[in-house]
Amino acid sequence: MAHRSTRPHTPARTPAARRRRLTVTIAAGTAASALFAGCAGADETAPAGSSGSAGSAAGAEPVTVDNCGFEVTVDSPPERVVTIKSTSTEMMLALGLGDRLVGTAFSDGPVPERYADQLDGVPVLSDKVPGQEALLDVEPDFVYGGWESNFAVDTAGERDALADFGIDTYVSPAACKDPQYQPDPMTFEKLFDQMHEIARIFGVTGRADELVAEQRSMLDSVDAPGDGLTAMWYSSGSDAPYVGAGIGAPAMMMDALGLRNVFGDIDDTWSTVGWEDVVDRNPDVIVLVDAAWNTAEHKIDQLESNPATSALPAVTEQRYIRLPFPAAEAGVRNAPAVVDLAEQLRRLDLGAESTG
Repeated sequence: MAHRSTRPHTPARTPAARRRRLTVTIAAGTAASALFAGCAGADETAPAGSSGSAGSAAGAEPVTVDNCGFEVTVDSPPERVVTIKSTSTEMMLALGLGDRLVGTAFSDGPVPERYADQLDGVPVLSDKVPGQEALLDVEPDFVYGGWESNFAVDTAGERDALADFGIDTYVSPAACKDPQYQPDPMTFEKLFDQMHEIARIFGVTGRADELVAEQRSMLDSVDAPGDGLTAMWYSSGSDAPYVGAGIGAPAMMMDALGLRNVFGDIDDTWSTVGWEDVVDRNPDVIVLVDAAWNTAEHKIDQLESNPATSALPAVTEQRYIRLPFPAAEAGVRNAPAVVDLAEQLRRLDLGAESTG
């Protein structure tokens, strides 16, 4: 199969010089504003005077991005994009960039209804990470992955190899694993930085300004209803629970709710712990991640049938709050999830008296 290369290739480099610079020429503000108006929904109109905010100033300055320690060169805003994982797909849709998508993969669930129309006609390449052949078939110029592991020999291909096909790559910065790049801890400010960075790559900075403002307003409406309460973030696991630890998106959302994470002392994003650890830490509230492959109801059955946890007050009194799996990883769903979880907490009407 012949593979398209839309960009000149650089000569082979030594291992110490393998990084490529991600340089994006930002489209003129008026062009970005017109595009936004064309693909945004009725409730997502371009800002007034967006010629100054939706793109760079006249003259189009390049943007350089060091992404999880990997740098690539992009000559212009990408036009044929494949997204891997819900977080990357939904980031594109939230920025009104559905018209750039030529394929999606590894969805964790349906996208929010407000974005669904943008996916009409966009093929799903795989329920998991697509293989390199399936990826190359749609001739992308940019692949946006939710995890670093999306780019490997046995998945979509290594980033250097894809660059040799003229395909640039980007990983959600929240998922960087190298200690030099991993957010420690993850915060909403860092998430908003990611929104701005992607918007710069695609020449739609005004849309990120609006998205971030909307999400800040959501967070400002939450008055920390969990203040004084402890919580466990139960992501998955039956033999041993896989929980939200101290530095990832779960910790970020629990902090916004005023909840104290009972496993916040673990210096990781998520971690496997023992059921005896859950009993020892006795959370006031349990956050249940609802996934198609491991539902909230299954988790409740696990908690109630396990002799170690069935007597916990949070279990006997059903102090559960829930969120869908796609909202559990760092992305555009986190702020709305905080608002929803806050309302669930208020309905539990616990105050701080339950804290042990």
